[in-house]
Amino acid sequence: MKNVLILGANGQIARIVAKRLLSEQDDVQLTLYLRKSDRVDDLVAINPARVRTVDANIHDQEMLDKAVQGQDIVFISNVDHDPDNKLTQGVIAAMIKNDVKRVISSNVLGIYGEVPGEYGRWNTEMLTQAGLNRARRSDELLEKSGLDYTTLRLPWLNDRDEVKYSITHKGESYVGVSGSRQSIADVVVKMIADPTYLNRESIGLADPDTQGLTRPVY
Repeated sequence: MKNVLILGANGQIARIVAKRLLSEQDDVQLTLYLRKSDRVDDLVAINPARVRTVDANIHDQEMLDKAVQGQDIVFISNVDHDPDNKLTQGVIAAMIKNDVKRVISSNVLGIYGEVPGEYGRWNTEMLTQAGLNRARRSDELLEKSGLDYTTLRLPWLNDRDEVKYSITHKGESYVGVSGSRQSIADVVVKMIADPTYLNRESIGLADPDTQGLTRPVY
């Protein structure tokens, strides 16, 4: 079995990922980490033998250490906006301590000034330069950690029932302005199926049909 820990497991993308893993990948055992774990009772009910929950604060380092133990892959569904990047540093420390290598981390677009034009200007205004700086430091910490990481620089999201995206890599201009949560979940599911996919990369992903727009598509 492949052991997968999802942090922030009641998030919208996290829930889509969990449902797809339980229906599509029989070799995955899930640990869902969140506060008020009864919020994911519906996910546990899909296959109780393959799901366990951890009811804890994501900044509780002792609980995080225990949850990471024995995992193969960690998916951080939360974006780390903390001024000290406490979330990212805590996950890295727990993974190194427990010899867990593969991590998938959520982040935001624009942390490397890769979003061109009016949309890039608007995105910086909305997220603030301080917020982008914190998010960039999270990516940099992962890059320097020695872990097998993938950072997902997410677009502005919508709930469209579609999977449609293109991927850009660090150093390339971001393509698109918006994307569906279903699309983001699709990339995560693919990486869990094949942990070498997009390994040690910071990627952007969005619906390419939204390229050139100046505001998100909901």
